[in-house]
Amino acid sequence: MTLIPFLPSQSATPPFQTSVTLDGTSYALTVVWNVYGQRWYFQITDQAGNVKVYAPLVGSSLTNAVNLLFGFFSVSTLVYRSATGNFEVTP
Repeated sequence: MTLIPFLPSQSATPPFQTSVTLDGTSYALTVVWNVYGQRWYFQITDQAGNVKVYAPLVGSSLTNAVNLLFGFFSVSTLVYRSATGNFEVTP
């Protein structure tokens, strides 16, 4: 499992972006604030810039995990732990 701290920047656009490996392929993970929805949204894009996933960022508790990639990737999972402020990427 890879832990990625979610530390959005107030001066960068987008406020959070990192690279993740999902099902053996490198993707960009971007998180933006939606003013109208008043919440964070995440986006997964491939190297060509094609959007694979765009959805609200849902936090998981420490005891239960919500896989944000359910139905999009066959092996990899992405979980955001709101209590720790970390993304968990497996495998």
